[in-house]
Amino acid sequence: MVPFGTALKEIKMNNDEAIQVAFRALSDSTRRDIIMMLSEQDMTIGDVVKKFEITRAAVKKHLIILEQGNLISVHQQGRERINRLNPVALKTANDWLNHFSRFWDNKLSKLQQVIEQDTKD
Repeated sequence: MVPFGTALKEIKMNNDEAIQVAFRALSDSTRRDIIMMLSEQDMTIGDVVKKFEITRAAVKKHLIILEQGNLISVHQQGRERINRLNPVALKTANDWLNHFSRFWDNKLSKLQQVIEQDTKD
């Protein structure tokens, strides 16, 4: 049996790893564009290639990085491989970023107060 502290550390490490690979995958604008397209519909590599002016090999590399980041999953359907968005992995990155939203919330609240005060005067 794994001690609780060790199990907790492994979960945290896996979460940190998941965030790191997700941000690596999201760091490229072409991959972000692919994610946006896959949010609308599942696509084969051929479908993705048609949307870009880059080689099939380049698109395949982007899809591999997205799959490694767990942002997409690939399913075999007959002879074709279908790429599908994995929104759960995006949630991991989003949750991490949301931690910092309080800084913007505070600034926007202060701006709102200034505007409201200005309109009263």
